[in-house]
Amino acid sequence: MPIAEEPEPRPAGGDEPNGSDPSGAGRKDPFADLVLDEEFVRSATVKEQSGRTRMLSARWKHTPPVDPGGRRSVNDGPPARGRRFRRKPVRPARAVDAWGDPRPRRRLEWRTPLYVLLTVAVLLVALNIDGLKLWYSTHFGYASDHPVSASPAAERDGRQPTPDHPWAGSPAEDWAAGTDGIELPKTPRATGAFGADEVAARLQSVRAYLAAAHLDPKVVSGGRPDAALAMLDGRTREAAAASLDHPSATSDPTAWFTRFDPREAVPVTDVVKVRGRIDVTADGENGVLMRADVSYVYALRPGPKTADQAASANGSADLAETVRTIVRQVDTFHFYDPAKYQVDPGKLAIDETVESFGNSTCGRYDGFLHPEFDRSTRPGPVPTGPTTDPYDRDRVPPGTGNCGSASRT
Repeated sequence: MPIAEEPEPRPAGGDEPNGSDPSGAGRKDPFADLVLDEEFVRSATVKEQSGRTRMLSARWKHTPPVDPGGRRSVNDGPPARGRRFRRKPVRPARAVDAWGDPRPRRRLEWRTPLYVLLTVAVLLVALNIDGLKLWYSTHFGYASDHPVSASPAAERDGRQPTPDHPWAGSPAEDWAAGTDGIELPKTPRATGAFGADEVAARLQSVRAYLAAAHLDPKVVSGGRPDAALAMLDGRTREAAAASLDHPSATSDPTAWFTRFDPREAVPVTDVVKVRGRIDVTADGENGVLMRADVSYVYALRPGPKTADQAASANGSADLAETVRTIVRQVDTFHFYDPAKYQVDPGKLAIDETVESFGNSTCGRYDGFLHPEFDRSTRPGPVPTGPTTDPYDRDRVPPGTGNCGSASRT
């Protein structure tokens, strides 16, 4: 059973806080001996509400807040159970703060490194666009019968050649036409046994031979290069004529002359774009060497045989299709000292010839170049040699060898 506590005895008369003495004289202050230590003072600090809290408290005292719908306050209780037609959120509700305002969404930190990687990838592709095109041409390019070849693919600026604009998309668009593109020494000098005037005359004869061998419209269209043959000395002429009469892999006329089979390819214009130069040096035996390094660009359309093949393969032939073939010819002409050697006056002797071609089929040695048109009509062998740019005149021509690819035509 509960035990009642015994009341403490009351203090006598004057010590009674509520004594009958109305003046309060002789009373003892109950807080006189109270000591407030530092801990007590800190714990008794008053924390005043913020201005926003006081404002909302005063407003809600008379007008409680109304839920606008779809969002609950942190002060709300759990949603009513068993409520029919209760609104379901389409997406998870965002967290709110103490005042019912949505908390800011957490940023997706993974986006930043992803954007950086994508930016770097785009920059690498943009900086190495030429390498990308080179890779494409290596794996899907066209074949040639010489170290440099290519399909008539889209060029760097995306423009395609047409009969009206055969040089579109090609560096040759800015090249000179014909012999105007063959640069000669500005001031020929006496060399070996030949005076300056004799050197100048022989430079002109070399350029005339190049025009007869690579620029004559009749020769380019498949005709016999009689004018060019007549300009060669006896031994050189015999070798060139033999290649025309009996073409083979070891005696190829295209090493001497540029010709296209008119049944397969027809020039769309008599204009040939040219860039090159002729340099003069001494041979060390009082003679003169002239090295002609010249690039020729030809624009062509399908001949009747090619058109028939395209029609048989595809049901129709694009007779307006225009492609280009690039020929780079490096010939070394030797003018011997007439005092030491027996020479044919006014004739040309060729010591060495190195050639390369862009866009010509591999493995055909019939005395003609064979540009690729519609690849479905004549697939040709797969290129096995290196891929090069036929317009690059800084490199040394590779010469004959494995069939390669060209990065552009």
